[in-house]
Amino acid sequence: MSGDAAIATSVFGVFMVGTVALGLFAVRGGRGGGLAGWSVGGRSLGSVFIWVLMAGEGYTSFSYLGAAGWGYNYGAPVLYVVAYMSCGYAVGYVVGPMLWSYARQHGLVGITDMISHRYGKPWLGAVVAVLATVFLLPYIQLQITGMGVVVSTISYGTISLNWAYFVAFAVTTGFVVVSGLKGSAWVSVLKDVLVIGTLGFLAFYVPFHYFGGYGPFLDRLVAEKSDWLTFPGHGDSGFGQAWYATTTVLNSLTVVIFPTTVAGYLGARDADVLRKNAVWLPAYNILLFVPMLLGMAALFVVPGLVGAESNLALFKLVVDSLPAWAVGVIGVAAALSSIVPMAVFMLVIGTMWGRSVLSLVPRLRERQKGASQVVVVVAGALALLMTYTVPNTLVRLSLISYEGMAQLLPMLLLGLVWRRLTLLAAGSGLVVGVAVVCAFVFSENDPVWGVNAGIVALAANLAVALCVTYAGKGDRDPRPDSEVLASDPLPLPLMESGRV
Repeated sequence: MSGDAAIATSVFGVFMVGTVALGLFAVRGGRGGGLAGWSVGGRSLGSVFIWVLMAGEGYTSFSYLGAAGWGYNYGAPVLYVVAYMSCGYAVGYVVGPMLWSYARQHGLVGITDMISHRYGKPWLGAVVAVLATVFLLPYIQLQITGMGVVVSTISYGTISLNWAYFVAFAVTTGFVVVSGLKGSAWVSVLKDVLVIGTLGFLAFYVPFHYFGGYGPFLDRLVAEKSDWLTFPGHGDSGFGQAWYATTTVLNSLTVVIFPTTVAGYLGARDADVLRKNAVWLPAYNILLFVPMLLGMAALFVVPGLVGAESNLALFKLVVDSLPAWAVGVIGVAAALSSIVPMAVFMLVIGTMWGRSVLSLVPRLRERQKGASQVVVVVAGALALLMTYTVPNTLVRLSLISYEGMAQLLPMLLLGLVWRRLTLLAAGSGLVVGVAVVCAFVFSENDPVWGVNAGIVALAANLAVALCVTYAGKGDRDPRPDSEVLASDPLPLPLMESGRV
């Protein structure tokens, strides 16, 4: 092992031990036992923890690898990430408190719970849990892969990808099984400090080190790489203005019902925390411009990267010019950007199965927390195993993950505000929507007609749900509206002042 590799790897190792310790420390003095205490932090997290946790879910290894890679390969289309996340936070200003209030009122801990309660069918939650797991497992695998690539790169190739994959699994499982959502929130604090610090540094260092400043860099970009600054970006990407707009709309709606986002909502102390969070979260998106811009800077410094290698555009710049200790710190920030979202994905899968699937077995009904913790380990181990053996299987599934989750929008959100939507209607729409997504994506017709295939599928989903609803008898659920429907609770200042 070279001197640089030893230094960078040592820095990384120290931070990983600290990460596990910090995650485990989160359970000390914690309140709220049982499944709710583990999966949603006892519904006790305040504004700071909710902010760092939900920012942590959105700022994944994609931000260091994929965003830079998209900037390197295409340019302008990568800005869809900033657009949909900011719009999603605006939607979440209304949806987040509504879901929080509904879950708190009925003692629910996730979207499968909400769907089961809304339609009065426990088995429906189990079906949705299985479907959501299919869409979420690829995200765990992608974070394992992303962290593996980061660790192998910052160690100057000394640590193999296989060992790096295992480290990702072991560190995340090490604290999330014990400390749950609170552990993820505490680790998010460390991660956010490092992410803000490292990206803030790189935003100034790279342009001045390689180009002499932003002016010369941007002048050269406009003169030599103008294709990267306009839609549809460089090459025949198909990611034009229509794709950008439809993807922004679809993803901004989907992100608010994504199981990991909902876990953040339900962990909040009160609905007002979520409103404040929705106002401040877009500020975090400013950081996303950094890897996108650095990806385009890499076009001049390390030209010729192709395929998956382009995802290393940012780290090629880092390893090329910075001392080993700085490489290690930046690697830790990127690794934690994998660990935090991976922890929440594993936590959510465990909660869904423990609450909605395994609870159907009578002897496991009173052991939901323990069953959920076992599922966390199994889900992580399965993603790790498939990363080693058949990585392309989950990569293929990842193509439909976000667009597939979007098909739950009518069943969940529309169902919680419109009591006439029946199980038959919502279920029929869901089946059609998922089928259309799979047909378009797996036949490599996404984008279709220049737009995101997921929004075409969602339109078909909604059309079928409405047609079945209006064509049916419209059997009325005998429960009162307060049991079936959700509403946005009034902001706390209004309630406390009596001005209701």
